[in-house]
Amino acid sequence: MTVSSLPEMADAITDPRVSTVDRAADSDEIRALFDLVRELNRDLLVPRVDQAEATGSFPRDILHTLGAAGLMSLAYPVEIGGGGQPASVSLQVLEELATSWLSIAVSVSVHSLACFPLVHAGSLQQRQRWLDQMLSGERLGAYCLSEPDSGSDAAALTTRATPTNGGYRISGRKAWITHGGEAEFYHVMTRTGGDGPAGISCFLIDAETPGLSAAPRERKMGAWASPTAAIILDNVTVTSDRLIGDEGQGFAIAMAGLDAGRLGIAACAVGLAQAALQAAVAYATQRQQFSQPIADFQGVSFLLADMATAVEAARSLYLAAADRADRGLPYSAQAAMAKLLATDTAMKVATDAIQILGGYGYTRDFPVERFFREAKMLQIVEGTNQIQRMVIGRHLTGVRR
Repeated sequence: MTVSSLPEMADAITDPRVSTVDRAADSDEIRALFDLVRELNRDLLVPRVDQAEATGSFPRDILHTLGAAGLMSLAYPVEIGGGGQPASVSLQVLEELATSWLSIAVSVSVHSLACFPLVHAGSLQQRQRWLDQMLSGERLGAYCLSEPDSGSDAAALTTRATPTNGGYRISGRKAWITHGGEAEFYHVMTRTGGDGPAGISCFLIDAETPGLSAAPRERKMGAWASPTAAIILDNVTVTSDRLIGDEGQGFAIAMAGLDAGRLGIAACAVGLAQAALQAAVAYATQRQQFSQPIADFQGVSFLLADMATAVEAARSLYLAAADRADRGLPYSAQAAMAKLLATDTAMKVATDAIQILGGYGYTRDFPVERFFREAKMLQIVEGTNQIQRMVIGRHLTGVRR
């Protein structure tokens, strides 16, 4: 292969970067949904992903379009403004989006997580007042649990809400907030009582509330088009109707939301791994060495086979966890397993894709180096994979701390 052929091969791999997975659909409606997502990927996401990721520009307009198409709240009931789709369907939509652009899929997943407290713990009056604009994607959300000194140990958070006449005054700092500085609303976990989980409550705070601000964006390794920033709360005053649920329920709300959020990250990871696999297959079937495609060599074809098997296994695991969620069964351990396996798989498949592309895989002319950087993030967000192992281990042994 000559140097002059590289741009053409790069284009063949990255345009379009759309999932080739043969998805089973139980109805024409679901089949049409998957077709719509792939059409949006081809026409809207793929043409913009490279430039946006290179410059770190946040594609808020794309999220408006996805919201108008009903893709920002697929898993929530129709009667409250959602799409009424089971988790097994909404998660596959996330996977499809992640195959074309991980930052977009993460935004959709995080926005759904940001809606979770109001949907599941808000009063009827609160849902009627705020939920419609959230589920439509008109107002973008962020979920604020982590802090600089309480990441994995979320129950140790120190942001505090002090009661005032008719409301609360909140001060503290939240860390690693996806959509930080871009979101229109924030669900913020704060301390209203004593130490530990029982002292934590949840508040809904608008972005324009005086005293709430965002620090400069984090300078991340990957997912540059997905803004991550600390949120600073400096004597933020909110009325009592901004408390979601009762005082002391915030930690339970946060943990329940993370179960669903971890499945979202698992689906995103599988989409990223699928993209890396497709890029590797496209390259291996075109790249000629010793007068034949390198895919004909056993060392390459076996590596591709292992990559494909790992992706399929991760997909099956998150769909099995989604099935439990759809049937109303406990799925915390299964969500942790799915997040663990899917994100580790994404890291391994992205690494192997670079190896198959060789030196070209290490360049920005091909997308796999970006997949590698993005996959690392997925092993960390919404609970590191070491935390997932703790969750699984405690489920197995019955230990609760």
